Amino acid sequence: MGLVNKKKDMTPFDMKRRPVKQSPLLMPLYYAAALFSTRGMKIKKIHMKGLKPPFLVYSTHQGFLDYFIVPRMLFPHRANYVSDMEGFAAYGIGPYRAGGCIGKRRYTADTAVISNVKYALNVLKQPVVIFPESRHCDAGITSSLPNNLGRLAKMLGVPLVIISSHGAYLANPFWDEEHSRKVRIESTAELVYTAEEIKAAEPDEIQRTVEEKLSYDEYAWQKKTGIRIGGEKRAEGLHMPLYRCVCCRSKGYMTSSGKTIRCGICGAHWLLTEEGDLKDGTSGELISVPEWYMDERKEVFEAVKNGSYAGIDVPVYVEALPNERGFVPLGMQITGPKPLLHGVLAAP
Repeated sequence: MGLVNKKKDMTPFDMKRRPVKQSPLLMPLYYAAALFSTRGMKIKKIHMKGLKPPFLVYSTHQGFLDYFIVPRMLFPHRANYVSDMEGFAAYGIGPYRAGGCIGKRRYTADTAVISNVKYALNVLKQPVVIFPESRHCDAGITSSLPNNLGRLAKMLGVPLVIISSHGAYLANPFWDEEHSRKVRIESTAELVYTAEEIKAAEPDEIQRTVEEKLSYDEYAWQKKTGIRIGGEKRAEGLHMPLYRCVCCRSKGYMTSSGKTIRCGICGAHWLLTEEGDLKDGTSGELISVPEWYMDERKEVFEAVKNGSYAGIDVPVYVEALPNERGFVPLGMQITGPKPLLHGVLAAP
């Protein structure tokens, strides 16, 4: 158990509380941290000259490094950031609000959040940053994006900027944040719609543009740029997103150690090459991490769709996160083999 709400205070987080401008006293610290964390990063800005707040920013979200990349790309402008509840619990409501954060619960629609985004744009006159993927990527490819991003940008009616980065996932993949890799990082900030162009564009057109600009495949980019990632522990943790063996289809028996991922049932094993491919230890055939991962997603999606995806009868320790004070333990619960509702999983 991590961030504990010791008083077991179940008071709901005040989603309607208005955001504030990022503290000008904290901004130099944020920028210094961003500059240090992204030193050597290659920056490209397209049609950004002369752009002044307010404007809306959609950004890719490959990992923790994005929290340093975006402030550097937006400097000298301060911004408000739509942030999940875990951030408020981890760093405290005071520092997080002073940083310009707007609270939100992941994967839920909340009109209060939209109201606060409008307030930040129209009253505070600040850029507002949203990470539409809402989580760090698992396998180096874009996570599912909400289908209302075009409608939101159209409704807000301000210029739309897309920040797209490469290298952040490869440098510090979500499945192994203990071993950083030395990988160059590239980031692009592009003004894709002015306020006038937003007014003239249809939501579906904006949605297609956003999805195209936020699309990435880090392993394909690694090959394209010729990046080699060595290290004796480069595959450790990879069994977490790649949990099902592609040979015998067994689930939950994959392990990883050093440069290798292995199945505990059939013994098949793969070497994670310096070029980013998984090389079969017997046949020498190559498979990409995204290809393996998407095959797993497809199987789960089809099982949910046809109703065959069912839970298992195991004890589960449950915690609630009602507010910024931390998690409240709810004790052990027993889950039953009940099928999941259709439509709870986004299509791959």
